[in-house]
Amino acid sequence: MAPRAIVLDADILVCAVLGSRVTQLLADNATGVSFLAPDIAFDEVRQHLPAILAKRGQSAEAVEAVLSKLQALERLVVQVPAESYLPLKDRAVARIGARDPDDWPVLACALAVDCPIWTEDSDFFGAGVATWTTANIELFLAEADRGHE
Repeated sequence: MAPRAIVLDADILVCAVLGSRVTQLLADNATGVSFLAPDIAFDEVRQHLPAILAKRGQSAEAVEAVLSKLQALERLVVQVPAESYLPLKDRAVARIGARDPDDWPVLACALAVDCPIWTEDSDFFGAGVATWTTANIELFLAEADRGHE
């Protein structure tokens, strides 16, 4: 039986590099779950992390440390290349509508691999793909552990 898969939104990647809980969940479950993210999500996180850390009063050294953690995260989260989800762009944009059309790559990626999304962003709710938040992701991960689909 193939492992379960879930697509991570950029906000989950941010949580992973700024905290420890998400990173630990990823590491603890990497053998039973395929964690995926559109390649553009990593670019988005790289772009926004310096501003996030500046708002928190963090130094340039902190930015470098967090970017290093993001690079290490690439061993746990597979970057899905744009050519894999780009054919589903129109479908994803139609589903996410005006709520946040910039989130279409995450939705298109989930549609391409037919799996849910791990997000804290309510813009994905009602887009026709199951969503999991960090508050309840352990239920999804426990089901994967038991080999359910």
